[in-house]
Amino acid sequence: MKIIIAPDSFKDSLSAAGVAHAIAEGLAQVWPDAQLAQCPMADGGEGTVEAVLAACNGELHRQRVQGPLGGSVEAHWGWLADSHTAIIEMAEASGLQLVAPGQRDACSSTTYGTGELIRAALDAGAQRIILAIGGSATNDGGAGAMQALGVQLLDAASQPLPPGGLALARLSRISLDTLDPRLAQVRFEIAADVNNPLCGPHGASAIFGPQKGASPEQVAQLDAALGHFADHCAQVLTNDVRDQPGSGAAGGLGFAAKAFLGAQFRPGVEVVAELVGLDGAVRGADLVITGEGRFDAQTLRGKTPFGVARIAQQHGVPVIVIAGTLGEGYEQMYAYGVDAAFALPSGPMSLEQACREAPRLLRERAADIARVWRLASVG
Repeated sequence: MKIIIAPDSFKDSLSAAGVAHAIAEGLAQVWPDAQLAQCPMADGGEGTVEAVLAACNGELHRQRVQGPLGGSVEAHWGWLADSHTAIIEMAEASGLQLVAPGQRDACSSTTYGTGELIRAALDAGAQRIILAIGGSATNDGGAGAMQALGVQLLDAASQPLPPGGLALARLSRISLDTLDPRLAQVRFEIAADVNNPLCGPHGASAIFGPQKGASPEQVAQLDAALGHFADHCAQVLTNDVRDQPGSGAAGGLGFAAKAFLGAQFRPGVEVVAELVGLDGAVRGADLVITGEGRFDAQTLRGKTPFGVARIAQQHGVPVIVIAGTLGEGYEQMYAYGVDAAFALPSGPMSLEQACREAPRLLRERAADIARVWRLASVG
């Protein structure tokens, strides 16, 4: 019996590796002789670096960089020495989790620290940089990151623009004279599950600005500022990518990565699956177990269980999901390779208690699944 255990993290509870370990313990109680392969996963958001390094024996690097509101933060990034590949989570430097709810400021937050992480990867000799861009606190169109890499954004008095998306309304000229020349030798990939354009009613400001502290009036101002930024970018770059899917990801960092770095946009779970060798692991397996904190209709937008199920479906391997909660529309996933789904709590339980007791609940649910599977096999 070969079982692949490929879950995402359970936010505020367990890492993907912790979830996989707990599931493996529960299965082993019933199937002590089963071949259990733990393959922690992620979809380009929080936990991407950890999941990849756990599977690939990579190195964790730490770098002190500028945070989203200007203060110093310590961020980590991953390094795969054999392939000269860097994995960067922009949320480590510019993420929403770094800003208290009452301090969130979509108008002045910056991705400058993310650019500093890219620069650190260049210093390490990176030939490929994977930029996971979920969970941003920013709405600056990636302008801060580009400034950290040498792009000059100047106002009418030829002075550098201050941080933040709102300042882009004052942009008068872009200079690429001091852009880091090493960037041209690196292959960039964006790992994300967001396909919004940069501007408009479905753009970065309108859809994600409010959760980053923007008022309705500020959303309109930010949207106009990002459009102004894109107009100037189109004058100095070869193509205008503002309407391409993913340009609105991470407050427009997707736009800057495409426009200035030539980055290729890929679903985050697809990138992680490739790096950890999930396709090869699933081939010949009897069962795949995946999971996430909340399993619902949003999973169809490219989250980890969706990506895992697609791979398993290609090889005819059944998939079971274990989730913290089952939300509205989760049944839609049954048409995309998921065969069954189970929630952790067995009775009334607060979110805090479920998070605290997640390891035990995961072991119990995994053992229950194994018992039912064994009965079905005997039948």
